Amino acid sequence: MSQLPPRQQQIVQAHAALIVSVVQATQNPQLRAPVDQLLRTSEENGWGALVAAIRRILNGSRDMSLFAQLDEEDSVIVEAILRGLQDPHSLPDPTAKPDPVLAAPGLAGMIHACTRGDVQALELLAQMAEQMTQVGGDMGRMGGLMRRLVEGERNPDVLLKGMSAQGESLVLAVLEELGKLEMH
Repeated sequence: MSQLPPRQQQIVQAHAALIVSVVQATQNPQLRAPVDQLLRTSEENGWGALVAAIRRILNGSRDMSLFAQLDEEDSVIVEAILRGLQDPHSLPDPTAKPDPVLAAPGLAGMIHACTRGDVQALELLAQMAEQMTQVGGDMGRMGGLMRRLVEGERNPDVLLKGMSAQGESLVLAVLEELGKLEMH
């Protein structure tokens, strides 16, 4: 998995349990019932295209038509499932905690979209910031910084106050990604 670009790594790790469960259910039909329940719940929560592709995989499909109606995130998940079927060593560890620094490109992209007036990105970022603030610690501090980042604050001396080394890494990675985006 480490050979994937950071955003794809983040997506795969975030959905590791689903990816591994689908691969295991494909290889052992006795494991399919819990996956079917998970798929029903996912479909109810708006993941219809992904669920349809996974059901096709569970029924034996392995062709490119699986990707026809999928967005980027869903495509990464399906690709990870197919890769896991071919090479079980490529499967993500469902017990591993995602590296927060891998979130930097996604966060920076959302912050950048907000600065460009994207209302949907602003709503999503506000929800994320609220959830992060509730977690506390570095995540809480990062959640509290979102508004300042959207408003244009880029001074690391201001943004890094009170952060641990891991929190500093995330903030610096977000700033680096924002710098790349703002150059275009």
